[in-house]
Amino acid sequence: MYNAFFGFSESPFSLSPDPAFFYRSEQHEEALANLVYGVQARKGFIVLTGEVGTGKTTMLECLRDYLESQYIEFAFLFNSRINVEQFFEMIAYDLNLSCPRTSKTEVLFALNQLLVEQAQEGRTVVLIVDEAHNLEWEVLEEIRLLGNLENRNGKLLQIILSGQPELDRKLDAPNLRQLKQRVVLRSTLDPFTLRDAVEYIESRLERAGMPQQEVFSEELMAEIHLRAQGIPRVINSVCDNLLLTGFAMEEKVCTKDMLDEVCKDMRLEWPGSRRLRSRMAEESFERERTPYKV
Repeated sequence: MYNAFFGFSESPFSLSPDPAFFYRSEQHEEALANLVYGVQARKGFIVLTGEVGTGKTTMLECLRDYLESQYIEFAFLFNSRINVEQFFEMIAYDLNLSCPRTSKTEVLFALNQLLVEQAQEGRTVVLIVDEAHNLEWEVLEEIRLLGNLENRNGKLLQIILSGQPELDRKLDAPNLRQLKQRVVLRSTLDPFTLRDAVEYIESRLERAGMPQQEVFSEELMAEIHLRAQGIPRVINSVCDNLLLTGFAMEEKVCTKDMLDEVCKDMRLEWPGSRRLRSRMAEESFERERTPYKV
């Protein structure tokens, strides 16, 4: 809607995980390098964790581009709320296995055949599971068993589990200690620092066709970073709404007043915000009203 007004060739702050807008912060660069290295070296299990909106899915999309460029077979499971039967069925569909896809046994035989054939050609196969913190215990155990497939040159199936910090806590459970021991590489994505946030905003604007942006001042970008608490997805939402507000007001420079209005509409909370203080006061009042149980 506002692209023509600001002179953008495409929307700079889309929420879709587009690798074309991938901002290579130091931590994101390191995490992507770990993923690629883990696949190349046939390390087996790799875990990527981070809070909601820190860029995990974008990272996986970048990995997918790499795998496709190298003609590496892979299965990408984006829906983790599945049972064991559905898990094997989804693997069979993604890898296009020639077998009855509703039979776990047949899928395992076909998968093993594919892994051996790829290994003989010096290739590997990758299983990527997004939102892995939602996986049932039984599915995680099946994934662990798949990690046992190997030959003298390394693991035949490279398994990447990506999820929120709950995934790390899940892997710490006593009944998953065998899986935890098999995790060779771990990466964690943290919220952006102020410097990363500023560079992130400017890099997306440049990618969209505005190399010398004057829409957001340094002071405003610092305030955006604070209110979004460094979360890339929230930064995208805030900036997108700011540009929409500027378009509606026919202003090509966004202001703090616009930001206040956007944050109010988005119901954002951040350290020191009036909304957060109000909520904390209400919770404190409710605790005081509730009589202690003896």
